[in-house]
Amino acid sequence: MQRAMARQAEAERERRAKVVAAEGEHQAAEKLAMAAKVIASEPGAMQLRQLQTMVEVSAEKNSTLIFPIPIELLHFAKKTLGQEEGTTIQLDKKEKVQ
Repeated sequence: MQRAMARQAEAERERRAKVVAAEGEHQAAEKLAMAAKVIASEPGAMQLRQLQTMVEVSAEKNSTLIFPIPIELLHFAKKTLGQEEGTTIQLDKKEKVQ
């Protein structure tokens, strides 16, 4: 009888723990949705968040960041530098963009 009561009490504790965890997940999802709305409403917010994340990641040792550059920016750079279409822009010692 005691074992049965102990199993029932354990099952109830596990149930409550799962309910608490689910409520926490729900609250976190609501906060993320609110943050997404704020980021969507402010033009530079996503870029600032990306830069903040890059700073956090780069603080770790032996980390490699792949920095996405919009292709439009490269076309703008070509026009600004007065280069013709089909020429190569030397970004650094390793990378070239056609």
